[in-house]
Amino acid sequence: MAAGSCLLLLLLLLLLPCLVTASHRTPGCRIRITSKGLDLVKQEGLRFVEQELQNITVSDLHGQEGQFHYNISQVKVTDLQLALSDLHFQPQQHLAFNINNASISLRFRRQLLYWFFYDIGSINASADGVHIHTVLQLAKDQAGRLKISNMSCDASIARMHAGFSGTLRKVYEFLSTFIVTGMRYLLSQQICPSLEHASLVLLNSLLDTVPVRSYVDEHIGIDYSLLQDPAVSTDTLDLDFKGMFFPRAREAQELEHHAVEPVIKETERMVYVAFSEYFFDSAMQAYFQAGVLAIQLQGEKVPKDLEVLLRATFFGTIFMLSPTVDAPLQLLLQVSAPPRCTIKPSGTSVSVSAFLNISMVPPGHPAVQLSSMVLETKLSAKVFLQGKALRMQLDLRRFRIYSKQSALESLALFSLQAPLKTLLQLTIMPIINERTKNGVQIPLPEGIDFTKEVVTNHAGFLTVGADLHFSKGLREVIDKYRTVPTAHTPTSAWPAEPSLGPHQL
Repeated sequence: MAAGSCLLLLLLLLLLPCLVTASHRTPGCRIRITSKGLDLVKQEGLRFVEQELQNITVSDLHGQEGQFHYNISQVKVTDLQLALSDLHFQPQQHLAFNINNASISLRFRRQLLYWFFYDIGSINASADGVHIHTVLQLAKDQAGRLKISNMSCDASIARMHAGFSGTLRKVYEFLSTFIVTGMRYLLSQQICPSLEHASLVLLNSLLDTVPVRSYVDEHIGIDYSLLQDPAVSTDTLDLDFKGMFFPRAREAQELEHHAVEPVIKETERMVYVAFSEYFFDSAMQAYFQAGVLAIQLQGEKVPKDLEVLLRATFFGTIFMLSPTVDAPLQLLLQVSAPPRCTIKPSGTSVSVSAFLNISMVPPGHPAVQLSSMVLETKLSAKVFLQGKALRMQLDLRRFRIYSKQSALESLALFSLQAPLKTLLQLTIMPIINERTKNGVQIPLPEGIDFTKEVVTNHAGFLTVGADLHFSKGLREVIDKYRTVPTAHTPTSAWPAEPSLGPHQL
């Protein structure tokens, strides 16, 4: 029996690494927010907290102590001083927000009756030594979106003072203990519910503006769903996204992930975004499966220099055709396999295999295929960030053509390699870059943009280090989406985003 137990324990120990590996999904995109980024968020968040606390609603206060009757109503917050505040990461999944020694100024309407003396007017009061301690728990929701899943809050007021005026000021100050004590209690009881609503409702509506699963264009979409809850250390917050493109005709498709996991070690900038080769490969495979990595040129659309070159050199040599033949040419350039991206410290490249069918289309007759060439190219890719769009600029580096039909034809094509490469660089590459220049959006909430971006290549992935900038205030974005609640509905209701890869070339 003991031997059986030991055998079972040994088996579990051997299988444990496999089980851990199976449960871990490698991200295609990883975002790290550092303490420097959190400092910027704190500044904007503090303004938002001030706005929320200014809208605190305090219930009317009324009562009687002997011959003293009082009624306090229309309580308004007139000023806040939140100078000492702190926002920091708290492992494992938390953000801690503290406000110390703050002050809140109030103004409210008074109705006081003491014996036969009746008084009505306003009172200015101040709450000093206000301490607020909140902890926000961050988690992945069912849709794969980052959410504030829970909040704990503790608020206290050390002292409160109410200022009276008029002939009965001394009497009021003596009797104001009842009023001040009641107001202090009511005010402290309203702080946490106000911040809880601000966090769980309003800030979560801001997080709803992050694109999770959206359409890039009419052909493909992208899945930015979180793979797991955020990982929080004392200095960083890391978010792992699927980062996978998919053809819209097959939205449930899952592409196998063979790329290395992006690793972010830096903490000097406010934010870092890492993209693995899988991120780019899935985009190119999605376009390939959508059947749009092709271009057909016929007649006047064929570049004149290319047409003259093909007629005079290629056709004249191989097919003994006269360069004066008037039948228009037709070129069909189509990618034959999903392009592959390779990221090295020295740079990023894209390998493409395609075929080029050359036909003549005599007027009133079917097209006659003259040749089918195989093209193997390597494109250098410059990846950069502009705003919140990741963009790519491609340049043709290596180019080789050969014929699938005969060795003789391949030999004749050798003299065409340099001219064809030049013409492709001048004609086809501008078309591709025109359609990749819009880029694809990085998953950040609306109103937050990147600045001072720096791209660094690594083995199998690249990182973009940047600082953050609030182009819109939190209140502005929240109010916008509170008035239009369907604006951030997930999946197919999302508006189309700019394109990343060459489609419908």
